[in-house]
Amino acid sequence: MTSASTNGKRAFAFAAAFAAAALVLAGCSTGGSTGGSTTSGGPLTIGTTDKVTTLDPAGSYDNGSFAVQTQVFPFLMNAPYGTADVEPDIATKAEFTTPTEYTVTLKPGLKWANGNKLTSSDVKFSFDRQVKIADDNGPSSLLYNLDSTEAKDDTTVVFHLKAPNDQVFPQILTSSAGGIVDEDSFSPDAVTPDADIVKAKAFAGPYTITSYDFNNLISYKANPDYQGLLGKPKTDVINVKYYAETSNLKLDVQEGNIDVAFRSLSATDIDDLRGNDKVKVVDGPGGEIRYIVFNFDTQPYGATTADADPAKALAVRQAVADVVDRKEIADQVYKGTYTPLYSYVPAGLTGATEVLKDLYGDGNGGPDVDKAKSALETAGVTLPVALKLQYNTDHYGPGSADEYALIKDQLEASGLFKVDLQSTEYVQYVKDRTADVYPAYQLGWFPDYSDADNYLTPFFLTKNFISNHYSDQEVNDLILKQAVTEDAGERTKLIEEIQAKVAAQLSTVPLLQGAQVAVTGTDVKGASDTLDASFKFRYAALSKG
Repeated sequence: MTSASTNGKRAFAFAAAFAAAALVLAGCSTGGSTGGSTTSGGPLTIGTTDKVTTLDPAGSYDNGSFAVQTQVFPFLMNAPYGTADVEPDIATKAEFTTPTEYTVTLKPGLKWANGNKLTSSDVKFSFDRQVKIADDNGPSSLLYNLDSTEAKDDTTVVFHLKAPNDQVFPQILTSSAGGIVDEDSFSPDAVTPDADIVKAKAFAGPYTITSYDFNNLISYKANPDYQGLLGKPKTDVINVKYYAETSNLKLDVQEGNIDVAFRSLSATDIDDLRGNDKVKVVDGPGGEIRYIVFNFDTQPYGATTADADPAKALAVRQAVADVVDRKEIADQVYKGTYTPLYSYVPAGLTGATEVLKDLYGDGNGGPDVDKAKSALETAGVTLPVALKLQYNTDHYGPGSADEYALIKDQLEASGLFKVDLQSTEYVQYVKDRTADVYPAYQLGWFPDYSDADNYLTPFFLTKNFISNHYSDQEVNDLILKQAVTEDAGERTKLIEEIQAKVAAQLSTVPLLQGAQVAVTGTDVKGASDTLDASFKFRYAALSKG
């Protein structure tokens, strides 16, 4: 038997050189203990330009939604502040009782904010509905190794896995796919509307929601019945204000109108705030990546286009990879807060390579227009290639406009492309991208857990989150194999092999890896505790006064 905490410590950790996140604090100090009882330092206001897609864990797989879910829904597993190692959260223990059975024992006396009992039946319901709903914008693809969930009694849950010796399943239980919901308040086979969730008071995390104005303002109150790993929240009342413009977010934190600004400030704003003695920037681990997705059906020469041709479609993707200049984007747009990314697993994680640097461009990370032209001409592609490219700023940050304007300039300066560049608000964007509206488009990724698996499974399994019609059975099988390979050296080889195969196919073109950024008020404490390798911004650690 392997205990959950032991498995968590086995997880591949970030190297010290991994890109940092930044939290800007307008105030006197940061840090402080996360233990003890709720303080009475007064309400705390957080500002963000992120957007919520839906509160239901089955219907969203994005930072904006998960930032809410991690505050109000319980999880079987979680990471203590300051570490990526996972431990039982609302459970007393979690362990492999056989190679294909992961057994979790819940704490006794758990309940929802509405008074309903929280039992193993809710846990089974939560995972069953994730798999059944399988929403295009949901996280169900993470549950690829889950065969069934069994509620043995009120406090005992057994996850029956398809393949033995799963190296990442305990970490998956901390992710968007792992949120537990109230079976008396949620639909078993459809995404439940936000208003219904709030009305039902279907919460059992550190906080409950007391007021909900979609993507305008959410008010939270500490949940006195929370029994999880994080302990009692430091602040009783939290308000989260949603901004349409980054400039207003920056202005409000500078003037003390809000206490914390988290996601997303521009690189220029962060540079400016580092020199402002009224605020403080706190750096922490970051694992964000930014990349271009190609829809294999609707991209130039894609499978459903009038002139469909797989060889020409691949040549178009190869030419983009040859021409794009990552370093110019990192330096010019992001002032070094992002760095070039030359593979699918970011630098700092075990198994990361730079295979894209070897295959595309000049071999040293720079562009090579002649190589791109040769690839297109050899495939018989008519030049210039008309490429429709979509991006978003209200979710992926204000720098996205400059980032994609520069990508358009790079592609068109080669003489090989004519780019139609368009932007869409995120709430519509997430619907359009899975409805085959965009032939090529921007996505970003912030990890659920610090393991290479989380940069492969959601992207390249046959049933994946990207939903871009990419499918390769060999890659699919290798991903499944690495997840259950116990020998660290052998698993690393498999992760490297997967990256090499995907790099030759270019389902996506990775561009950059870098940091999360946030801003707060001068008297805020606990920021350094919540900016950690768990990649979850937990409000319970924050206080002021």
